[in-house]
Amino acid sequence: MKMNEVVSVLKGEKQRWNDGTKIVIALMKTSTPIGSNTGKKIYNMTGDELNKYWLALVFQGKSQAPSFFNSAAELESFVAQTPGAIGVVEQATGDQAHTVAIDGKKTF
Repeated sequence: MKMNEVVSVLKGEKQRWNDGTKIVIALMKTSTPIGSNTGKKIYNMTGDELNKYWLALVFQGKSQAPSFFNSAAELESFVAQTPGAIGVVEQATGDQAHTVAIDGKKTF
């Protein structure tokens, strides 16, 4: 995927995958180092700004809130078991993970 596609998906701008499956977003909590890094790299926001961003989208009915996790293992398990789910971790570790390169890079 290209970074602009990832950003569009993770900002809730794109609601469905090309096959029609609903996109389900999984993120690390913004209080974790990975969650904070995701906020900066993907959203260009602090953790508090990112939480407010999602609250506003949900309140306006524009998107469903992402699921937030404390550990990468929990996030990976959720993504592996949830059709249409996408999540952000520094580097996938689980054997169930399907890693997608962003702009040709396997690590975030």
